[in-house]
Amino acid sequence: MARNFRFDDGGRRASGYRGKAGDCVVRSIAIATALPYQHIYDLVNRASAYERTGTRKRGKSNARTGVYKSTIKRVMNSLGWVWTPTMQIGSGCTVHLRADELPPGRLVVSVSKHLTAVVDGVVHDTHDCSRRGTRCVYGYWQPAATSRSAPNHLEPSPHTPRSVATNRLPLPKHDEVEHGGPRNTKSLPPDKPRRPRPTPPPRRRSFLEWLFS
Repeated sequence: MARNFRFDDGGRRASGYRGKAGDCVVRSIAIATALPYQHIYDLVNRASAYERTGTRKRGKSNARTGVYKSTIKRVMNSLGWVWTPTMQIGSGCTVHLRADELPPGRLVVSVSKHLTAVVDGVVHDTHDCSRRGTRCVYGYWQPAATSRSAPNHLEPSPHTPRSVATNRLPLPKHDEVEHGGPRNTKSLPPDKPRRPRPTPPPRRRSFLEWLFS
């Protein structure tokens, strides 16, 4: 699927950020919605304030280190996007990350522990995460206006090998999977945008310059 891949950081570098980050949620939403990276970054962090912590959660979502599914749902619903599942318990893998198995348009696609943007069949990401078109898709978000004509993906695709279609894959529970978050978040320094260098104050004239000017 190399010809159906385009490198795209979603505007992270242009927003002044640098260094490594597990920001696939912010990146994919910014690309698919065509909204500024910083806007989605702040939106995700504000939505994480509604999360509850517990023994099964390492902490709250963060735009840079990983986002839980509940917060992704809250953000996408606020943007007016609709979720279409493509896999259920016992259904096996019915849709893969490839152009001929996904609807046209702008999508935010959920795969295992990762979110990516697909625009008219082309994966927009910092790496080709399609695994040559074999990676299973759990579901995708799309604008509400286009979701009405979405196909039913719960039937096995004609491109799905029999061994894959009959594989009973249990789905992770709603908040057990964190998208884009590295396991060791302490190894990453705080993510701060570049700040412009301050303009130095004007040089004061000497007495001789003042006297003869």
